[in-house]
Amino acid sequence: MDWKELSAPEITQRVLDHVQPGSIVLFHNAALHTPEALPGIIEALQAQGYTFVTINDLISPPPYTIDHTGRQIPG
Repeated sequence: MDWKELSAPEITQRVLDHVQPGSIVLFHNAALHTPEALPGIIEALQAQGYTFVTINDLISPPPYTIDHTGRQIPG
């Protein structure tokens, strides 16, 4: 929702209220207040024990199948 020009505190609160293990958080590079929200989001999530990975770390190399929940299953 960062693209709807939410304030940095609104973006931060929205992410922190909804994130859970396995979440993928998408930010838009042209969103107005995302750059000022990111440091607080990153610090708060790291303090909660979350780690960050690149998209390449998330995608299984072929071959893989995708199950009914949208998860990739290697092999």
